[in-house]
Amino acid sequence: MHYLNYWIVLLLDVVVSVVCSFLASITTRYLFPAGFDYQVVLRFTLLSVPVSALSFYLFRIYKNIIRHSTLRELWKLLAASLVKVTLLMAFACAWSEASGKQLFVAGAMDLLLTAVVLICMRVGMVVLYDMLVSKIAQDGSRLLIYGVGDASVALETRLRNGKHYRIVGFYNFGKAYKSYRLADLPVFYFNDEQDFVHVVSRYQIEGILFPDNESVQAEKERLIRYCEAHQVKMLITPPVDEVGKGRPAAELIREIKIEDLLGREEIKVNEQEIIANFRNRTVMVTGAAGSIGSELCRQLAGFGVGRLVLFDAAETPMHNIRLELEERFPNLDFIPIIGDVRLKQRLRMAFERYRPSEVFHAAAYKHVPLMEENPCEAVFVNAVGTRHVADLCVEYGVEKMVMISTDKAVNPTNVMGASKRLAEIYVQSLGVAIAEGRMKGRTRFVTTRFGNVLGSNGSVIPRFMEQIRHGGPVTVTHPDITRFFMTIPEACRLVMEAAMISEGNEIMVFEMGESTRIADLAKRMIRLAGYVPDVDIEIKYTGLRPGEKLYEEVLSTEENTIPTAHRKIKIAKVRKYEYASIEPAFREFVRLSLIVDIHGTVRLMKTLVPEFVSNNSRFEELDRELEQEDLR
Repeated sequence: MHYLNYWIVLLLDVVVSVVCSFLASITTRYLFPAGFDYQVVLRFTLLSVPVSALSFYLFRIYKNIIRHSTLRELWKLLAASLVKVTLLMAFACAWSEASGKQLFVAGAMDLLLTAVVLICMRVGMVVLYDMLVSKIAQDGSRLLIYGVGDASVALETRLRNGKHYRIVGFYNFGKAYKSYRLADLPVFYFNDEQDFVHVVSRYQIEGILFPDNESVQAEKERLIRYCEAHQVKMLITPPVDEVGKGRPAAELIREIKIEDLLGREEIKVNEQEIIANFRNRTVMVTGAAGSIGSELCRQLAGFGVGRLVLFDAAETPMHNIRLELEERFPNLDFIPIIGDVRLKQRLRMAFERYRPSEVFHAAAYKHVPLMEENPCEAVFVNAVGTRHVADLCVEYGVEKMVMISTDKAVNPTNVMGASKRLAEIYVQSLGVAIAEGRMKGRTRFVTTRFGNVLGSNGSVIPRFMEQIRHGGPVTVTHPDITRFFMTIPEACRLVMEAAMISEGNEIMVFEMGESTRIADLAKRMIRLAGYVPDVDIEIKYTGLRPGEKLYEEVLSTEENTIPTAHRKIKIAKVRKYEYASIEPAFREFVRLSLIVDIHGTVRLMKTLVPEFVSNNSRFEELDRELEQEDLR
């Protein structure tokens, strides 16, 4: 719906005002025949034209969007009408021979008529507009807006003029607002599932619209469950600041995803300090096209870095993140580099040319089964590649290197986790050697550990979504398997904060919240898609994969961590290694990886990381061999 041109509104207001002046003067002429003749009426009416235009122009009443008018705007109409009549009376006193009583009556009648007619005209426009919109919205989805707070009422206002949705009323838990009305719409209530079914069926409700993620979290085990059970749509609206970018709210409303239900309270970080730290700096991100690396790039771009160097071996994902950054951050100076962390000379070129002051190292292989089958590649990328990055950080005077690690490095049961633990060992031992003066350099090393991230490339949620799209079955390895989850933006914010608060050479672990049963996750995703688990879509259990744990380690406990200034970030208590003792082993890893000596590679990993005990893997034989050697 287009706005009515404000010059037309001004013209209509002036015409109405002049007509009111004419009616007031002609009525006064009949009430007081003497002294208020037709010539006075004519002058009074003609003078009303410029006076009305001037008054309405000064108060800008013609620039208000009439369909969004509120009671607060009435004072402008009244004030403009009063100024108009005051000016009109002042001029009339100068040229009219009418008595003061006659002018007072004419002015009072003019003021009353002008104010009343202008207000009635605007009310009429609003009513007419609402009638037209209601007629257009008859075919829209019938929705209830959850809650009775300011956010819910504001959402109804934003959607009132759209044709996609028809807001039937508001929906709230408990009877506190029973029989109330908000924005001229009823407030419905529910106490249990029976109440929910009654309202949905009686009023033909097609969906529940949540105003924000906080309301979703509040109802994820109650109202969301009811919607899942009865196949009622669950929608969420974007924040107001997103709507303000040129697209209407109705176009940005989306269905609730599993990530919305697994997410937790918003992570609070010291954003101003982070921005001050990175503004106008040159920052390099390895693995920049991956799930974590690309989000780090987005956040760093928003922090106003001077230059952003993107380093990754994946061509198509790098092309995609390049296009995104060009569109979202047109003023950002960024350099995409295709390169492999295994090739030190390619890395050296990037360090030599761009001289980064901070490096975020996110390049890694992460899939447990694949790395169990390809241990030499896992070590070459995750351990040796990290060594290349760390050594060049020292050589080129990088102030801080932040390495992204994983909860699978804690008491690893698979090659991937052990390779990440090796990377942790290298950077921490190198940092300690520099801090204690046994090696030259100024780089501080920070390692961050966290669990699975929601929606990352190749992770369980995209896999389940694909299986559901194809009609199942949804494959879960074990009925009791659990994992910790965190959203990608949440993880990256904590990485930034950890980089700020760390003094260097520490392993920072994140509080991951409650673990989630993967079987429950699968069932919920099936319900969100509108199906019934094990009826419409089968859940199939396939057995634990090589190296896979049933339960992940809890990263943050009082026994294994030290608290920091941020309640969700702790410092891990880990065994420390001497750099001189582990550096020869890393040289040997290079040799073993290049000749693809799988047995020798995994054996050396277990020697250097004694807590690495394989689970459900062919490498369990090596554990027995090493145990027998220790007994001799």
